[in-house]
Amino acid sequence: MEMKIGVIKGDGIGPEIVDEAVKVLDRTAEVYGHSISYTQLLMGGASIDVNGVPLTEETLTAAKNSDAVLMGSIGGDAKTSPWYRLEPSKRPEAGLLQLRKGLNLFANLRPAVLYQELKDACPLREEIAERGFDMMIMRELTGGLYFGKRSTKEENGQIVARDELTYSEGEIRRIAKRGFDIAMKRRRKVTSVDKANVLDSSRLWRKVVEEVAAEYPGVTLEHMLVDNCAMQLVKDPAQFDVILTENMFGDILSDEASMVTGSIGMLASASLNDTKFGLYEPSGGSAPDIAGKGIANPIATILSAAMMLKFSFDLDQEAAAIENAVSAVLRDGYRTIDIMSEGMKQIGTREMGDRICTYIK
Repeated sequence: MEMKIGVIKGDGIGPEIVDEAVKVLDRTAEVYGHSISYTQLLMGGASIDVNGVPLTEETLTAAKNSDAVLMGSIGGDAKTSPWYRLEPSKRPEAGLLQLRKGLNLFANLRPAVLYQELKDACPLREEIAERGFDMMIMRELTGGLYFGKRSTKEENGQIVARDELTYSEGEIRRIAKRGFDIAMKRRRKVTSVDKANVLDSSRLWRKVVEEVAAEYPGVTLEHMLVDNCAMQLVKDPAQFDVILTENMFGDILSDEASMVTGSIGMLASASLNDTKFGLYEPSGGSAPDIAGKGIANPIATILSAAMMLKFSFDLDQEAAAIENAVSAVLRDGYRTIDIMSEGMKQIGTREMGDRICTYIK
């Protein structure tokens, strides 16, 4: 198979971790007889430095012309970076929101898996970590509070800020269908997370999800309020299979889920539209404090590349080869500093990528 992949290395540790994911993709293509061509794209702070804006039309067009896009982390230190002296619409994260909207990436998939090899890095009680967990957080990505109308203005002598939370029936239905489809390939359980005791948008969310659930009689549906879900993630994460939720709730819950895996450096993600196209990126930030030190964990980006092979190219065997290679490296005791524990062997970003490649045969 010939694959055209756009590559956004991004900011901070982004270039380091993306280089390792590309290395693993190239090794996988070599073993399985595929060819990959890469197009380098600028976005975020790197684009601001060159183009003055976080996302250009040229970059968006080039992304659309790719089969899929692999991306590193975007942004910098909000206290020290000149990027954050710009107006909000010109900052690095604005480019990411524009890219998601421009590519119609409405479905965000964030798997959170506790590898048994990393149970000692899990901050939860030992008896909880021993049970392990394997969940998929399905987050609606192009609607809700982050994309609603907003304003800041003076009223009656005070500054008043407003952010509008809006969802349509169609937006909810399409993410719900994607969530139930994923559940059919997993353990056939969907936990729909909302705040229906307070918000009209959540009451519509719950109504539409129930209508979609009727089309999937083989999938169990439960509803859970977002505050309870946040608690259950640390109390009993093994109960979850697919968590289906709106944009802001999903943003918060997926970061919480990442930390109970032991490190945000282990959390991959995929953002899909209604075709095979997807944007694949680690869920962590750009970590400018460790950029260039060669200690960042590339595993989340490498696992994101595996998700790319699975969801955009239907190469399940190749994706499994990468996932198994990650497990093998962890089983052999190799760790980056963020997941390091006593008795393990600490290695850097580049060596982690090299060792994962050696297991892809």
